[in-house]
Amino acid sequence: MSNEYPSSGGFTNEPQKDNKNTYIIILLIALIASWIYIFYAKNKTNTIIIEKDAQYSTLDSTKNAVQKEYDDAMTKLNDMTLANAGLDSLVKTKNSELQVLKSKFKSLVGKQNATSKDLAEAKSLVSELNTRINDYVKEIERLQAENQQLTVDKANLTTDKQNLQKNLTNTETAKKDAEGKVDVGSTLHASNFQIIAINETGSGKEKATSRAKRADKFRISFNLDENRIAVTGTKLLYIIAKDPAGKVIKEDALGSGSINTRQDGAIDFTAKIESEYTQGQLKPISFDLRQADKITKGSYSIIVYQNGFKIGEGVAILK
Repeated sequence: MSNEYPSSGGFTNEPQKDNKNTYIIILLIALIASWIYIFYAKNKTNTIIIEKDAQYSTLDSTKNAVQKEYDDAMTKLNDMTLANAGLDSLVKTKNSELQVLKSKFKSLVGKQNATSKDLAEAKSLVSELNTRINDYVKEIERLQAENQQLTVDKANLTTDKQNLQKNLTNTETAKKDAEGKVDVGSTLHASNFQIIAINETGSGKEKATSRAKRADKFRISFNLDENRIAVTGTKLLYIIAKDPAGKVIKEDALGSGSINTRQDGAIDFTAKIESEYTQGQLKPISFDLRQADKITKGSYSIIVYQNGFKIGEGVAILK
């Protein structure tokens, strides 16, 4: 009977070969996959690096641009304050506000790793700074316009004051002229002089005389004429009596002295009398004049002054 089973020496190795090939294929696939992954990862890393470099470049460019805007704003502010004293003064009063903006800006831009958010905020601060500068300029322009208007108003007021002063001066001058005319016009006038030498007898009787050796005194009379300008009141009359030699008779008993007149300067007077005068009415005046010295022959003159003016005179001649 024949043996149908193969001998042990006749077994095949085909299954082992198949497994080995499978392992090799798997390893190849894994190797290829790892290469693909490594390639992909490298490309991804390069892409990330490129993107990061681009971001850093963009941030750096943005940072430089923001810094330039800030520098330009500060240069503008400095130039304007140097050219405008008023703006310089205003900026100094606003210094604390500007310092806050400057400090915030430097803090944001000065960061080692400033982000786009930081730079955006810094850019916003520069915009605010420019706005402040423009507001300062507008404020100064407004103040300067007001100052110019005030200067114009002051000039107008000065002109008005000068005109008013001129008008006032003219008014005062006219007033003084009017007052002067009234003053001169109110000066009285004396008329109808009578100067009589009086002889006093032992019995006390009085008798007019034309002889000097018999004369003891003079009786002087005259009228103060009507004057519608002179106000009612007491009028002071200065009497100047001159002897035949032309010398003013002066005696303490008569209250003699000197006065300043408007026409003749300082002159001596013999006596002064007060008289109540009523506006617009004639006033008779009469008084006696006695001298200590003996009355001599010749011409005696009586002159009357009132309000600084000579208002009348009369003469008596004794033999």
